[in-house]
Amino acid sequence: MTLASGGWMNNLIVFLIQEFNIKSINAAQIFNVASGCSNFFPVLAAILADSFLGCFSVIWISSLISFLGLILLVLTVTLDGLRHPHCETGSSDCPTPSRIQYAVLFAALALVSIGLGGTRFTLATFGANQFNKLKHQATYFNLYFFTLYVASFISATGILYVEDNLSWAWGYGICIAGNVVGLAVFLVGSRLYYHDKPQASPFTTMARVVVACVRKRMLKISRNKLASFFSRPIY
Repeated sequence: MTLASGGWMNNLIVFLIQEFNIKSINAAQIFNVASGCSNFFPVLAAILADSFLGCFSVIWISSLISFLGLILLVLTVTLDGLRHPHCETGSSDCPTPSRIQYAVLFAALALVSIGLGGTRFTLATFGANQFNKLKHQATYFNLYFFTLYVASFISATGILYVEDNLSWAWGYGICIAGNVVGLAVFLVGSRLYYHDKPQASPFTTMARVVVACVRKRMLKISRNKLASFFSRPIY
């Protein structure tokens, strides 16, 4: 999954400028939005994993969403109806992309951002839950982060080289292959995993406190009750 996400994220600005003739400032803004969403979605994924679905379901659903987003990215550089006509970078005579092309592009970026955010840290939590001893968990985290950074290095060098020198279709195709292989290997071991049951999330408790405060905002409390409350000893 890191190999797949790094392949589209690291070269996104260049992709937007070359393939869609988007100005560099706008391309940087789109990259910042996609990067921010991929860093925010892990919070939502953690809430879903802890309170509702569990880590296993969040991981495979997010991986599938990422796969669909990568498929759309490949279509934007292969299908004539979705592919922006090639022109010189920065040329004023180049036509702007159509609404359909923009819609498919932004839908693809949204899907891959959700997929990246849903798997980035949930995988680490799910893997650590498979072990009971701290020594085994420490070994797992060492291997996890080692693999994470090796995959990031490969995506930032090898896949980017393919995208810049061969074609975007081949580069995104490698991302799809990495996504498919990762998802398949993950699902093959589903019977061997320890599946943690969803529990109460601290975010859910905080939300309940906020809701209770809003509902009782007009509740009148007598002075005697307030005095007795603040006069209680603190242990």
